[in-house]
Amino acid sequence: MKEISSIHNSYIKNLLKLQEKARERRKQALFIIEGKREISLAITANYQFDTILFYPDLISENEILHLFNSNVNRIVISKEVYQKLAYRDSTEGIIAVTKAKDFSLNNILFENKNPLILVAEGVEKPGNIGALLRTADAANIDAVLIANPKSDLYNANIIRSSVGCVFTNQIATGTSEEIISFLKEKNINIYAATLQNSNEYHQENYTESSAIVVGTEATGLTDVWREAATQNVNIPMQGQIDSMNVSVSAAIILFEAKRQRKFKK
Repeated sequence: MKEISSIHNSYIKNLLKLQEKARERRKQALFIIEGKREISLAITANYQFDTILFYPDLISENEILHLFNSNVNRIVISKEVYQKLAYRDSTEGIIAVTKAKDFSLNNILFENKNPLILVAEGVEKPGNIGALLRTADAANIDAVLIANPKSDLYNANIIRSSVGCVFTNQIATGTSEEIISFLKEKNINIYAATLQNSNEYHQENYTESSAIVVGTEATGLTDVWREAATQNVNIPMQGQIDSMNVSVSAAIILFEAKRQRKFKK
């Protein structure tokens, strides 16, 4: 089995590029996952793996043999290399070089006849995207669509902040116009979270096919969503501020939709 002990090794340098640069991830169609939980979720989601690197003082080869087929390369790395590659200290000594999936709208399939979807437009901060993906997983919705994405979904901070929910959700990306066309073709009602010309969110019926659309806290949704919406909705503020974090707003409306669906006659 191959061993790498130097952080100056050319392969390790390439992995650092994959971690740091979206351009390299797109070019090589590879990205990095660290940690047992995140890797296990990617396995369940049928991701394919190129290479597994492990630090034997934290995890043994026997512990990972059953997780991956024999075609996956295995490399033993030193403590210095592991610490260079790992984003955090609590990832159990295992790092996976993983093959990227295509986030095309054409790959979205709905098993539910009345799907519930989250659309996030232009959300830039990886932490917010990760939180939205955690919310979507918690609500067990049918898909997350990222409109006009500002961050690569395989960014290490998104994987980390989503606690692996980038792998548990059905995800696609596209322009706002592409996603609106997709939703309308499938007769999915659009509920855009915005203050303009809106009703309070709990007044709407989300038991039919529904897409909840949220934008950035700073600028909100663009006009194209407000104009395409079946109905604009707002969350009434009762304190001094006039907005909430995008993932909190999404959670409030999504779980109202789930509540309605649970009690649908």
